[in-house]
Amino acid sequence: MKKTKKIKIQDISKFDVVDYLKTDADIAGYLTAVLEDGDPALFVAAIGDIARAKGMSDIAKKSGVTRESLYRALKIEARPRFETVTRVIHALGMRLTVHA
Repeated sequence: MKKTKKIKIQDISKFDVVDYLKTDADIAGYLTAVLEDGDPALFVAAIGDIARAKGMSDIAKKSGVTRESLYRALKIEARPRFETVTRVIHALGMRLTVHA
């Protein structure tokens, strides 16, 4: 009989999607998948993940929102104003489009 090795939970590395958002294609695929889910809170959190991947301080400068405010606005339980979301999206070099 083959013995299995037990793995301790603390030995498992923490998953962070930011580690996988390396290219524009990665980012577009991630955001598309999140949008298909239809959860606005998840969409806002995904924008936060992308901002962290690109550099929160840089995105804060480009968007005109303080870094601390940006972290608060882009948490999953946050409900930021649409203006804030669009400013961040533009700072990320992205744009929202609607297709019929």
